Amino acid sequence: MNLKRHSFEECNQELGICGISDSRERLPLKKPIEIYLFIDPLCQECWSMEPIIKKLQIEYGHYFKVRILLAGKLSHWNAFDRSLKKRNQREQTLDPTMCCAGNVELNKMDLHPYNAFMAVKAAELQGPRAGLRFLRKLREALFLKKCNVTDEAILKECSQEAGLDEDVFLADLHSATATKALQCDIQTTSEMDVESVPSLVFFNGNSEEAGIKISGSYPYHIYEQLLEDMLGHKPERASHPQLEAFLCHYGFLATSEIATVLDKSPEEVERSLKTLMLQQKVEAVPFKYGTFWKWIA
Repeated sequence: MNLKRHSFEECNQELGICGISDSRERLPLKKPIEIYLFIDPLCQECWSMEPIIKKLQIEYGHYFKVRILLAGKLSHWNAFDRSLKKRNQREQTLDPTMCCAGNVELNKMDLHPYNAFMAVKAAELQGPRAGLRFLRKLREALFLKKCNVTDEAILKECSQEAGLDEDVFLADLHSATATKALQCDIQTTSEMDVESVPSLVFFNGNSEEAGIKISGSYPYHIYEQLLEDMLGHKPERASHPQLEAFLCHYGFLATSEIATVLDKSPEEVERSLKTLMLQQKVEAVPFKYGTFWKWIA
């Protein structure tokens, strides 16, 4: 399939996202590879890919930039089709790669997915990094605290935890600009024929060449090989960060994320983290399927 990226860029140019003002965070400089990552914020499998995406960005982020797009259908958001609830419920019952608080019973929540999607786009209007922080807090609220992340009060709490300008966020939550940004994601999702999440589409620097789409999640070496194939040479891997620097930067990470990124076993990581806990630099936050670690130093 001939996957083109022009429509997404045109939408962003129309919104002014590519030429964002100095008061907001700048987008990355041009890199050889561009990756479109299609997700559903309420999807367990997308959440489980967090360690892989972090590792890819840390080791090879100097070769690519990532655009996160929200994949969904208005028919699902308007009525939240029960088949979608059942699909998500099946995903939540799987033994996850990324730890969570156990089975998140979406079918028992009064969910309005459109609200969560709009909230992510509203957060992104405060800059791409702000959008990522908010997306992370939204997922933590859902998968760790089992909160209804389509409720505006919960979304407000997520914005506070992500360090957003709360008043701006609440105004943007119902704005035409956020609506149009979401419409761009919907349009791109349709044009690229993305039917499942997570999906990644890789593009190289030549805008005339078609992208390569991968649907679902795969072992890390598959993404490494794809980068090598698209670059035409073996990419140089960046060195791993030190454990303390890694935790300090992100603030709140699962054992599985740290182990994946640093190429260590979970047992080895936990031994090091318990040492940091004795030094009162981190605290452990246990959940049913694993432990998160909060940087407090």
